[in-house]
Amino acid sequence: MAAFEDKFIPVASGINLHARAYKGGVKTPVLCLHGLTRNVADFEELAPKIAATGRKVVALSFRGRGRSDYDPDYLNYHPLTYRDDVLKVMDALDMPQAVLVGTSLGGITTMLVNGAAPERIKAAIINDVGPELAIEGITRIAGYAGKTKTDVADLEEAAAEIRAVNGVAFPGANEEFWLTFARRTFRENADGSWTLAYDPNIGKALTEVGPAPDLWGPFESLKTKPTLIIRGAISDLLSPEIIAKMRAVHPGFDYTEVPNVGHAPMLTEPAAWNAIEGFLAALP
Repeated sequence: MAAFEDKFIPVASGINLHARAYKGGVKTPVLCLHGLTRNVADFEELAPKIAATGRKVVALSFRGRGRSDYDPDYLNYHPLTYRDDVLKVMDALDMPQAVLVGTSLGGITTMLVNGAAPERIKAAIINDVGPELAIEGITRIAGYAGKTKTDVADLEEAAAEIRAVNGVAFPGANEEFWLTFARRTFRENADGSWTLAYDPNIGKALTEVGPAPDLWGPFESLKTKPTLIIRGAISDLLSPEIIAKMRAVHPGFDYTEVPNVGHAPMLTEPAAWNAIEGFLAALP
């Protein structure tokens, strides 16, 4: 596994964010951004693979997730806040420009960063999200965000909780997969119990903050950048119809589907990794 260093970076509202930096080469670095209730652990397999291709990789936990501070004002859990946090982190880590890899919420944030500061993004890899969201996926996500059992007795119970929510997206997954998923989504306590590794108030924010900003303009702004869109072939959030609309405003993006996976691919599946490796190979 590639060597990494954990960093804690102050951003707005007195919040410190956790970033994990993996050593790599001198090519344009990569910044990895996770989904709604996830954290840097989602990239513990992907980041070393990218670093081995000659790039420094940074994985960031948004506020309220993982080892990043929880925000006492949950109304700050909003895509525009995450956009501003990403730019502050890039400044703090001396990353004038990066390739952004964004899963779900991370992909939304990637679009917003490019819309606000296009000079900061060299290229974008967007995982299973678009500027429009399918209602089936939104409904499912709203149904579990902040509502999963916060504390469980052991890792097996944590895995059962995760599987109940995400089983539809990974129909072929085995028990080892779900245990790994649980380790990335919960954290272990001193007594052996496990606690959810995100602020349950994220669920409140999802329903109370209001709609996300319009994303079609920020997505269209990516048409001047190399862009790779990855979709889970059975995704309920990014539909083929939305992909067709995306083509109309950004005809040149690269595209791949991950078989038998829903929302969202882990990005280490062979189809996803082959696409990412080839895409990065063409970038300085």
